[in-house]
Amino acid sequence: MLEKIIILDFGSQTTQLIARRLRELKVYCEIVPYNRFPENDEPIIGVILSGSPFSVNDSEAFKPDLSAIRGKYPILGICYGAQYLAYSCGGKVEKGDLREYGRARLNPKDTNDRLMTGVPANSQVWMSHGDTITALPAGFRVIAETEDVPIAAFRVENEKTWGVQFHPEVFHTEIGTTLLDNFLQICNAKKDWTPASFIHDTIEKLKKQLGNDKVILALSGGVDSSVCAVLLNRAIGKNLFCIFVDHGLLRKNEFESVLENYKQLGLNVLGIDAKDYFYKALDGVEEPEQKRKIIGKSFIDIFNREAQQLQNIQWLGQGTIYPDVIESLSITGSTIKSHHNVGGLPEKMHLKLIEPLRLLFKDEVRKVGYELGMPEQLIKRHPFPGPGLGVRILGAITPEKVRILQEADAIFVSGLKEWNLYDKVWQAFVVLLPVRSVGVMGDERTYENAVALRAVNSTDAMTADWSHLPYEFLAKVSNEIINKVRGVNRVVYDISSKPPSTIEWE
Repeated sequence: MLEKIIILDFGSQTTQLIARRLRELKVYCEIVPYNRFPENDEPIIGVILSGSPFSVNDSEAFKPDLSAIRGKYPILGICYGAQYLAYSCGGKVEKGDLREYGRARLNPKDTNDRLMTGVPANSQVWMSHGDTITALPAGFRVIAETEDVPIAAFRVENEKTWGVQFHPEVFHTEIGTTLLDNFLQICNAKKDWTPASFIHDTIEKLKKQLGNDKVILALSGGVDSSVCAVLLNRAIGKNLFCIFVDHGLLRKNEFESVLENYKQLGLNVLGIDAKDYFYKALDGVEEPEQKRKIIGKSFIDIFNREAQQLQNIQWLGQGTIYPDVIESLSITGSTIKSHHNVGGLPEKMHLKLIEPLRLLFKDEVRKVGYELGMPEQLIKRHPFPGPGLGVRILGAITPEKVRILQEADAIFVSGLKEWNLYDKVWQAFVVLLPVRSVGVMGDERTYENAVALRAVNSTDAMTADWSHLPYEFLAKVSNEIINKVRGVNRVVYDISSKPPSTIEWE
C-alpha cells in the first residue's frame, strides 16, 4: 500500500495548501477530519495538525484525544495544531496583545534540530493567529523565535513531535518548503508519489475493486471526467459504459465536438439529447442551490434509466475532484455550495459510487492526463461546472437565455485563443445577468440584457485572482458580443477574487 502523511483538519482555510505542498514534494497525503484518524492497518508515516478558525480556549474548539498517535508517529502541529499540542499537555495559550498576522522574521535557536535544518537566520515566515503560546509544558523545548513571538517553534523531547506557530504551507513563508521537507525526512518518506505512480496504483486498485463489474460514467467534456474515463477504461475496458448528456446547458456546438473527441480516445460513449427534460425540470426555478439540486437529480434520473437499459450495471463513475469535496462540506459543517457529483446516491438508483480522482487537485488531474497520453485539447480545457450554463444564467433558465449565453461565451473563449490568452488563464466564461439596461443601437433605444465576463488565475480552484486581461482585448470582445449577440447591449468585467467571491457566480 502507498505510504501517506495524514493531515488532521481543524478547519483552517489553508489546510489544502499543506496537502499541495507535500504532494509537490512527491509524498502522498490525505486530509481527514480532526477526529477521524484512519485505522491502524494503513501505512501512515507521519501526522500534521492543521490550523483552525478557533482559539484553543474557545468552548467550541476542536479538542481531540491525541494520545493514540503521540509517540507512535512523527507529528507536526501548525498554528492551532501547535497551540493545541502545548495546551493539551498543560502549557499556556493566551490572547496576544496584538493579533499576529502577516510577515515575521524567524530565527532558529537550535540549528541542530532536524526541523530547522537549512533554515537561515532572519527567514521570512507568515503568521496568522490571535493567540500565542506563553508557556511550554515540561519536556517541550523552544527551537525558533521571532521578534514578537518567543515560542515560534518547539519540539517535544524524546518524541518526534514538533510545533510551529507560523504557516509553512503559504507562499509568503520563504522557508516553508524546506521546513516541510525536513519533516518528511524525519518521517523517512520515500518521495515516490508521481503521476505515473498514481496511475499505476489507481488502475491496480480499480481492477481489484471492480473485478468484472460494469460501470456507467457521466462524461461532461471537461478534463476531470475525461481523465476519469481513461483511467477506468485502462482498468476495465469494455465494462465501462460512458454517457454524455446534452442537458441543454453546454457550450455552443459542444455536444458534437466532444463526442468526436471521446470516440478518438477509444471510449464506448452514448450521446443522449435530454434538453427538453432538463428545461422542463428547471422551468421557473431561480434559486441557485435549487437549480443545482434539480440538475443533479435530473442527471441521476437519466443515468438510472440508461443503466437499467444497459443491464447489470453495478457502479456509477464520477470525476469528482478534491475542491468539489471541500466546498460541498467543510470541517465546520458549513456548505459553500453543493456539487451534483459529490456525495451519496439515492437508494432508488441501486448503484455504488466510484471516484478515482476524488483526492486530486485540478493541476494534478492535468498532470495525470498528460501522463496518460491524452490529447492536449482535452487536458487544457478550462474547468466547466457539472450544472453547465445553468449556474451561469442568474435567475430562471430558458432556451433563449441559453442561446444568448452560448453565443457570448463562444466569442469570449475564441477571442482568448486568438490573442494567445487562453492558456494563460485558469478559467474564463460569461455570465448572463438578471439585469436589463438601456442602450442605443443606431438611432434606436434598446432595453436588453447585460453579461459579465469572468477570467481568473488559480492553481487548484481553492483560491483565485481575477485575470488582468489587456484593455484592447476586452474592448474588442465587448464590441463583438454587443454587435453579434442579439439580446445583449452591455458587457462588464468581473474583478472579484476568491475569497471572498467564488469563481462561479452561483
